[in-house]
Amino acid sequence: MVAKDLRIEKLRRKDLRHVLPIEAAVFPEPWSVGVFHSELALRHGRLYRAAWHGHDMAGYIGFMIVPHDAHITTIATAPAFQRTGVARTLLIDGIHTLLPMGVKNLSLEVAASNEPAQTLYRRFGFAPVGVRKGYYPVTGEDALVMWAYDIDTPEYSQRLEGLSPSSL
Repeated sequence: MVAKDLRIEKLRRKDLRHVLPIEAAVFPEPWSVGVFHSELALRHGRLYRAAWHGHDMAGYIGFMIVPHDAHITTIATAPAFQRTGVARTLLIDGIHTLLPMGVKNLSLEVAASNEPAQTLYRRFGFAPVGVRKGYYPVTGEDALVMWAYDIDTPEYSQRLEGLSPSSL
């Protein structure tokens, strides 16, 4: 399994040459290099991490952080690494990195038709709380708004332990 062989590091500007092809391959409306530069320039209130398998970027994740809450701004897995546990590993690492910052709740938007992602998020305790109509301009698709609450509890810690690659 690839997830056990991943190295997770802070995403840096020099990594964008690996990010942009993944972004273009997996999203109908990919972020531009300018958007990534402005996000990475924000020293406070953002967290971006990358998963590496050897010299290949397997995926990345980004969070916007406000007191007690974090919002997943982006998460993507390179096509060659999809369904290998990369997104799960990025989420686990991200949550472990956010907890010492005082984050207690997580939110995200996901395409209403993206059942595989929704299934993954539900495993992490995310539940739908609403719909953003026409959220994705290129496709016109709705987004499901999902939240996971109380990620700083012992119960949630047990959930994460059950999701870690070593326990599967």
